[in-house]
Amino acid sequence: MFFLSPLRTIRTVSLFLALALMTPLLTGCAGALIGAGATVGVAAYQERGLEQAARDTKLATQIRAHYISKNGDIATYVGIEVYEGRALLTGLVDTEELRAEAVRLTWEITGLKDVINEIQLSAEEGIVEFMHDSWISSQLQAKMTFDENIMAINYSIETVNSIIYLIGIAADQAELDRVIAIARDIERVRRVISHVRIKSGEDG
Repeated sequence: MFFLSPLRTIRTVSLFLALALMTPLLTGCAGALIGAGATVGVAAYQERGLEQAARDTKLATQIRAHYISKNGDIATYVGIEVYEGRALLTGLVDTEELRAEAVRLTWEITGLKDVINEIQLSAEEGIVEFMHDSWISSQLQAKMTFDENIMAINYSIETVNSIIYLIGIAADQAELDRVIAIARDIERVRRVISHVRIKSGEDG
């Protein structure tokens, strides 16, 4: 029989809470993105394109599977976002050794261009902090989605310990500045760290 660890259970609860917070906001046009085939539809509109989005998803899956096979603690505590072959690692671990091992294991996956280590060292957190982090991410996602000056689908968001991490592609510096300003204005946010790339003329 399969049992979830206490922290995995917390994250599962937090995910449902975040979805519950987002539900009232995802009506009308934005709500059309939710449902069967939504992932493909969204990927088609992303600056990175369908093929790159598929490669990124595959890489993230490979990294997660590698964590599970090598170290269950890393698989439980480390979050992964892959965008344009760049892996953003977030989360909370107890030791520097676990933090370093997560980075080492990630680099063992073929096809990655970069590994961005934003894993924090911290004592055990409770469900309240995970709820706050999920709430922060859902608030930022909602605000970006309904801002006509931001292409929200080009950004991935991770919040850990009230610190927001961003990765993706911005149309220009003004758009990125707007995203960061919105993020900083959300209650309880301690810091915003951006790994977002500014779209260049060569991107088309």
